[in-house]
Amino acid sequence: MAVVNRILCCGLVTLILAAAGCSSSATKPEPGAASAPAKPEEQRPGEGQSGATGESTTGQSSLDQLQKGKPPTSGPLKDIYFSFDRYDLEGEARETLKANADWLKRNPAARVEIEGHCDERGTNEYNLALGAKRAQAAKDYLVTLGIATERLSTISYGQEIPVCQDHNENCWHQNRRDRFVIIQGRPAS
Repeated sequence: MAVVNRILCCGLVTLILAAAGCSSSATKPEPGAASAPAKPEEQRPGEGQSGATGESTTGQSSLDQLQKGKPPTSGPLKDIYFSFDRYDLEGEARETLKANADWLKRNPAARVEIEGHCDERGTNEYNLALGAKRAQAAKDYLVTLGIATERLSTISYGQEIPVCQDHNENCWHQNRRDRFVIIQGRPAS
């Protein structure tokens, strides 16, 4: 229950940060990580993402599933993955988002909540902001592909709901993701 309360508190912090306009194009390194060569910062929708191998659930958010003690289940929309300390979409993520957009076009009544997740490195506040930027990048790209913005909502869970608990790069990569949850009968925000 403490984890759920912490997640709810972190969600409130995310809303406050979003309302305060806490979106900077600069990124802060996550503590304990080696420096990687910097990529150019371009602010075009959908730029900068890596990987897309997992799938998301239908109708149950990561928080819902955590509360029930269940692992995430698969659905028709694939997850996308991010490089360390990045929220831009790379080529593989854009391809996955195109496939997700095609599914959404074939299912016009479906609404989607895009969950932004991070690995354990960095502060709670920083990871909540980074998760929000990751979810927003995916939403912006889906809109450029013709998906109505009112069908899409975003939420950040930061580092609070990892899919992998190990302390290594392979595990951290799995946690740096956007997850797409199909919401039935609930308006997007």
